[in-house]
Amino acid sequence: MRLRTLIVDDEPLARRGLDLRLARHRDIEVVAQAGNGREAFFAIAEHRPALMFLDVQMPGVDGFGLLRTVPAQQLPLTVFVTAYDQYAMQAFEANALDYLLKPIDDARLDAAVERARERLLAREADHHRGQLLRLLGSLSGRPDLTLEQALADADGASAFEQRLSIRDSGRILRVPIEDILWIDAAGDYMCVHTPGDTHVLRATMRDLEGRLDPRRFQRIHRSTIVNVARVKELRSHLNGEYFLILDSGQQLKLSRSYKDKVRLLH
Repeated sequence: MRLRTLIVDDEPLARRGLDLRLARHRDIEVVAQAGNGREAFFAIAEHRPALMFLDVQMPGVDGFGLLRTVPAQQLPLTVFVTAYDQYAMQAFEANALDYLLKPIDDARLDAAVERARERLLAREADHHRGQLLRLLGSLSGRPDLTLEQALADADGASAFEQRLSIRDSGRILRVPIEDILWIDAAGDYMCVHTPGDTHVLRATMRDLEGRLDPRRFQRIHRSTIVNVARVKELRSHLNGEYFLILDSGQQLKLSRSYKDKVRLLH
């Protein structure tokens, strides 16, 4: 991971010296330098650095003034750099990552860089977790899904079959449940329909209902179970029944006695 970095100091020699010291860290990429708060504001907007070394005292807009003007979503992690330690408390009140006194000690600089790495990794992990939760929420129809709920859902799903074991001509097939389109009854047997084949399983409707995750499979007729993820279209009928159109083109009847399942299919 490259740490895009901005150096802000009104002293050119100070900027140059910090740039040379940061060159010891291969993951630090100094993308811009600025000599005052105004230049820094535009550099942040243009380069979107992840990390900023910011001098406190500068003519015009000082370091604290700069932080007040930058939009929160653009604000990089900030390490304050100054010759005066009386600003330390203000720096940490401004949520600074670290505070370095001039002349900068190499060990303190290295510690600040390491702290930035750790903070950015944690931020990236939070970002990816947020993206995953939004995806899971959209798939489940729960946009406000929390991590605890997602974990509970995963624990609940693990209790159900992930593959159906089906005996076929002396062998046992392990059919992934996501491949199942629908299941219907034929006497004492169940016909398990997949996109390319139909498998026959000796079982009962009640048995399969207990083995399959009800969030994925619903009974829509006394003799039919459907994979709800495969339902492409729902059509109402005049007599109160519904017809389900699967993504395979198959049409299935949802009988009136299972009409309460309609809400699960929207």
